[in-house]
Amino acid sequence: METVIPDRLTILGHPQRLALFRLLMRRYPDRLPAGEIAEAMGLKASTLSAYLSALNGAGLVTQTRAGTSLLYAIDMAGVRQTFEYLLLDCCRGRPELCATFPDLITQGNDPMADRKYNVLFICTGNSARSIFAETLLRDAAGDRFNVFSAGTRPQSELNPFAVRLLEEKGHDVGHLRAKNVDEFTGPDAPDLDFVFTVCNQAANEECPAWEGQPVSGHWGMEDPVKVEGTDAEKALAFQQAYGALKHRITAFTALPLATLDRIALQSAVDEIGREKEDHA
Repeated sequence: METVIPDRLTILGHPQRLALFRLLMRRYPDRLPAGEIAEAMGLKASTLSAYLSALNGAGLVTQTRAGTSLLYAIDMAGVRQTFEYLLLDCCRGRPELCATFPDLITQGNDPMADRKYNVLFICTGNSARSIFAETLLRDAAGDRFNVFSAGTRPQSELNPFAVRLLEEKGHDVGHLRAKNVDEFTGPDAPDLDFVFTVCNQAANEECPAWEGQPVSGHWGMEDPVKVEGTDAEKALAFQQAYGALKHRITAFTALPLATLDRIALQSAVDEIGREKEDHA
C-alpha cells in the first residue's frame, strides 16, 4: 500500500489518463473496446494503449478478451481501495474533513420517496432513440413519471422515420421536438431523479455532474439514423430500436421504486442496460 496509492495518484495526475479514467467511470459497468475509447477521446491507438496499460498496471482498469478484441472497464475494487485510503486513512474518517462523502454514501441506504419522478433520456441528436424512450415511458406510465429527452448536439430535428413509426404505433407526436441538453442544466430545469443515455457517443462525452445526484444508467444501442440502404431496411432499423427500448421501458416501469434502496436501484437499471437483444 505504501507505493500502490502514490503510483495510482501519479498516474491519474496526467490529464489525458484522468480523462480516460473518468470516461470508463461514466460507462461503468460496461466493458469498452479500445476502438470506441480511441474514437471518443480522439487518441491514436498507440497513445491509448500506453494509457490503458498504465491504468491496468495500477489496478484501476481491467482488461478482458472477447474473441479478437480487448475490452476495458473500471476495476472497482482498486477504485474503492483508493477512496478508502484517502478517506479512512489520510482523513481518519473525520466527518468535518470529508462531510460530502458520507452524505453520498448514505443515499444508498433508503428507498426513493414515493412520488412522481423526473426522467431524462439523452442521445446525441434527440432525433430518434431518446424520442422513442421519452414517448414510450410517457405513454406507459405518465401518471408516475415526468419524462423528457434531449440531445448533446447543438442543433437537431426529429427524424421522419422515427416520427412515422411512432404515429404507426398510435403515439401522439404533436408535442415532440428536438431539444438540447442545456435546457436541463439551468436554474429553471426540473430536478432529475433518473438520467439515461441511449447512445454510446452521448455516454462517452465529457459533461458536468448532474445536480442532486440522480440515478444514471446507460442503455446504449445502435443508431438507426446511420443505417444505409432501402427505405425498408431503414424502417427495420428504427423498428428494432423502438422494440429494444420498449423492452427496457417495460422492465423499468416494473421496478418497485418505492422499496428499492439506491444501490439496488442502480444495479437494476444497469442490468436493464445490459440487455442487448432487439425486440420488435
